[in-house]
Amino acid sequence: MTEPTPGATAPGLTTGAVARRLGVSPTTLRSWDRRYGLGPTARSPGRHRRWSPADIARVERMCRLTAGGVPPAEAARVALTTRGEDTGLTTADRPAPAATRRGGAGGGLPLGDVRRECRGLARAAVRLDSAELESRLSAAIRDHGLVVAWEEVVVPTLRAVGRKWASSADRYVEVEHLLSWHVSTALRRAPLLLPRAASPAGAPPVVLACAPGEQHALPLEALHAALDERGVPCLMLGAAVPPEALLAAVRRTGPAAVVVWSQARTTAASALARRIDGLRWGAAGARGRPFVLPAGPGWDRRALRGFPRCSGLGDAVGLLRALYAPDGTVRRMPHVQEAGGGPSAPRTRS
Repeated sequence: MTEPTPGATAPGLTTGAVARRLGVSPTTLRSWDRRYGLGPTARSPGRHRRWSPADIARVERMCRLTAGGVPPAEAARVALTTRGEDTGLTTADRPAPAATRRGGAGGGLPLGDVRRECRGLARAAVRLDSAELESRLSAAIRDHGLVVAWEEVVVPTLRAVGRKWASSADRYVEVEHLLSWHVSTALRRAPLLLPRAASPAGAPPVVLACAPGEQHALPLEALHAALDERGVPCLMLGAAVPPEALLAAVRRTGPAAVVVWSQARTTAASALARRIDGLRWGAAGARGRPFVLPAGPGWDRRALRGFPRCSGLGDAVGLLRALYAPDGTVRRMPHVQEAGGGPSAPRTRS
C-alpha cells in the first residue's frame, strides 16, 4: 500500500461509505479484498484504508457482473483487468439468460422469490447507477417484451423499494425517484427496442388518464407502451386530469375506450367514470359510446360495480386490443366483470 505524501489530503472514502454507495455490506467488501485483491490501495495518515475513485470503479464492475450472474472469481478477474464499461466478456463468456433463474434480495431490498433480473435492477438502483439501470431495463424489455418486463421485473423491484422506503423513515427516497425516472424513460424508448404492429387506419384511440388528483402515472405509461407495441392507437393525458378536461377530450375524440387510473381509494372517482360511461356521440341509430375501464388498486368492488375488471397489465392489453376488428372498426364489448383490479401497480410512496 502506498503512503500519502506529508500534508496531502487523505484520499477517497472509507469502507463503510463505499458499502453504502454500492448497496453491499462492508463485510462483503472486506471479503472481496481478502479473496480477490479488490480493495483500497491507499491509507490515510492514521493508517485507515481509503478507497480511491479507481478502487471504487473496480468494485462497481464487480457488483454489476455478480448481479448479472457471473461467478465471483471470474467477475473479480474481469474487474481487475478492465477499465470503464468494457467488461472483457465475450458472448460465450457471458452467463446464460436469466429469464427462469430466481434470486433473493438485491442491494438490501426485500425482493423475495423473483427473477434474477430484479436482483440486478435493485442493486443498480441502490447504487444510484444510472447507466446500469438504463442497460438492465432496456435488456428486460428487449428480451421479454413489455408485459413480462413490467409485471415480473419492474413491479417487484418498485414494490421492494417502496417497502424499504416505508420502513426506513423516508430513506431510499432518492432510490425510488431514480428508478421511477429510468422506468419511465425505458417505457418511452420501447418502440426503439421492439417491433411495433401497425395501427388500424382511422381507428379511434384509447384515452388514458389518471383520475383527478392522482399523480401516480407510471403504470399508465406501461399500459400506453404495451398498447403501442400492439398497434392500438392511444391518447395519453397523464397525471391528475381534471374531470371537465377528461370529459372534453372524450367528446372531442370519440374514443374506443377510456382507462381511468387510480392508485388510491381517495382518488377513485366513480362518479366521473359513470359520467364518461354515459357519454354518447354520432348520428341517431349509430351513436357511439366509450368502453370505460377503471384501473388500479384504488378502485374497490363497490366503485367497479357495472364496469369491467382486469387482473394485470396483460389482461388490460388483451381486453383493449380485442375492441378493434382487423379493419379498425370498434367492437362493442359488454361490461363483463372479471377478477382483479387493473394493470399491476407498484406500491411506492412517490
